[in-house]
Amino acid sequence: MRRINELLREVIAEEITYLKDPGIGFVTVTGVDTSPDLRNAIVYYTVLGDEGEQEATAAALRRATPKIQASIGPQVRMKYLPRLSFQVDPAIETGLRIEEKLRELHSD
Repeated sequence: MRRINELLREVIAEEITYLKDPGIGFVTVTGVDTSPDLRNAIVYYTVLGDEGEQEATAAALRRATPKIQASIGPQVRMKYLPRLSFQVDPAIETGLRIEEKLRELHSD
């Protein structure tokens, strides 16, 4: 599963760079979590920018999902083509909160 997830991450990240939608900001695909039956995949990403840019990127990725899914088919040989859903990576924000708490503790 790790190899499949990594392969999908690479292909999706490359396809996002080809999108012409002006709503897409500076996106980094951080990971993919494919279901065991290979029918669904959650694509985790981060976006640089303020909340408005993040929302615009999320909307643009939702609009581009069918195109990205279609481009995966010829590049990845799988039994099923997974249905993609994009989700902001919670690990980045969690890490920032932990870092802030550690700074607070250190300063006390």
